[in-house]
Amino acid sequence: MSLKIGIVGLPNVGKSTIFNALVGAKSAQAANYPFCTIDPNVGVVEVPDERLDKLTELVNPKKTIPAAIEFVDIAGLVAGASKGEGLGNQFLSHIRECDAIAQVVRDFEDSNIIHVYGDINTKRDREVIEAELVLADLQTVEKRLLKAKADTKSGDKEKIKYAELIQKIYDNLGQGKLAKDITLNEEEKLSIRDLHLLTMKPHLYIVNISEDKIKSFDRKKYVQMLDIQDESRIIPICARIEEELINFSKEEAMEYLKELGIKETGLNELIRAAYKSLNLITYLTAGPDEVRAWTVRKGALCPEAAGVIHTDFEKGFIKAEVISYEDYMNNGGEQGAKEKGLMRIEGKEYEVKDGDVMYFRFAV
Repeated sequence: MSLKIGIVGLPNVGKSTIFNALVGAKSAQAANYPFCTIDPNVGVVEVPDERLDKLTELVNPKKTIPAAIEFVDIAGLVAGASKGEGLGNQFLSHIRECDAIAQVVRDFEDSNIIHVYGDINTKRDREVIEAELVLADLQTVEKRLLKAKADTKSGDKEKIKYAELIQKIYDNLGQGKLAKDITLNEEEKLSIRDLHLLTMKPHLYIVNISEDKIKSFDRKKYVQMLDIQDESRIIPICARIEEELINFSKEEAMEYLKELGIKETGLNELIRAAYKSLNLITYLTAGPDEVRAWTVRKGALCPEAAGVIHTDFEKGFIKAEVISYEDYMNNGGEQGAKEKGLMRIEGKEYEVKDGDVMYFRFAV
């Protein structure tokens, strides 16, 4: 499954600089004036996975294919974006089909970089962005509500029920509530999926901070500053450091981070937070032709996981040969795990685990 994250924020908070660092190339404009990014910048980033590297060393395949995340960077938003200010609606349309939204908020001082509101206030910046996302969703729901109400004239009970659901969402958005905070059952969530509501998506919060703050970053402090309950959704990134790392080798980057007292890059932390918020895991396939990582939702059963490779695998699923990553590595690979009786044959009801090394059998 593909994974796409939209990056949003006010002008001059470091969005495009962070995007450049994420994709490892200076492809996005990063200038000191609002709306320097007119068209969306799209970059595909490999998901770092140490397990994939170790599997590659063991199996020595012809190629290795990591999982990937697509990042979409749109122009800075301002108050009124949902009504077209700064071409806001045009920009917001680019992230409607993203799986999650990463908000970049600024908490660094720099007199040479203009803040669109004149001062640094992370909570205000978050509220401005989310208010615009709510207003954009309100417009989307309003259009659907008009049609849904018209459809109730037929007297169809299901259409009446649907119109009531849309009215409920419209009313809550009108009160400033994010769609993801509205109480809905799974059936209701499924029925409005085609609306691609911006505020229904998981939100991550990238705090762009200065070099001197990165080592002592205190998430609990930012939980209060941003008024965010889940601290795992807050990711500290120093855009300047991340940008410097672009030109470093892997070894040089690790040494540099060590000198700064940082355990990992902001990219790694962002990807981990994205997987957690979207409830995703990774399973692996390994053979002489390729070693590959595949992304699937947590709780997926075997046929669904097989379908990530190809829909025919899901339709004709027969069974899966499964070895845990640890057993695979500790016993020198597939053959050694088989000899120890550590390969399991699993059927349609098996729930795939993170790190499973799998081989699917299916009927054509």
